[in-house]
Amino acid sequence: MSLHRDAYDVLSGWTAPTPGEELLRKEFLAHLDAYENAMWRECVPGHLTATTAVISHDGSRVLLTLHPKAGMWLPMGGHCEVSDGSLAEVALREATEESGIAGLRLLPGPLALDRHQVWCHPPHSWHLDVEYGAVAPPGAEAVISDESLDLRWFPVEEIPEPSDEATRRLAARAKAARNPHI
Repeated sequence: MSLHRDAYDVLSGWTAPTPGEELLRKEFLAHLDAYENAMWRECVPGHLTATTAVISHDGSRVLLTLHPKAGMWLPMGGHCEVSDGSLAEVALREATEESGIAGLRLLPGPLALDRHQVWCHPPHSWHLDVEYGAVAPPGAEAVISDESLDLRWFPVEEIPEPSDEATRRLAARAKAARNPHI
């Protein structure tokens, strides 16, 4: 199955938790219908990406990267690659590469959708972001990659500025998915 087909199937079968995300879900599906290359960075108006909130094994903390281009504390994420077979694989690959943590366990997802302006194609384009959560093994130690200015664990309820509401929402949903009885 192609990555494009997987994205279409994932989004078609996903129940959006908010009306805003339901609108995004429909927009993402329309984008997939309109662009054969919707999964790739080369898709100028925008392209699908995957982001992952990495949660500590006990669910109390989230690992965030200080993103060099955005200048904000954000979850790990990025572009699809030809070797990726699914959005879940993109999410896990990006989280592993950017956190340096082996053995992450991807939570069932997606957990959220977000669309944000980026500079892949000046003056701008859009990331149509499909968002997941992953749990780090006990004792996991993060390693800063070339894609980050800093990498730190923060209490899920105390995400620092500068950050954004999408990051706070995803961290809270990942914590809840990790601890479904909360």
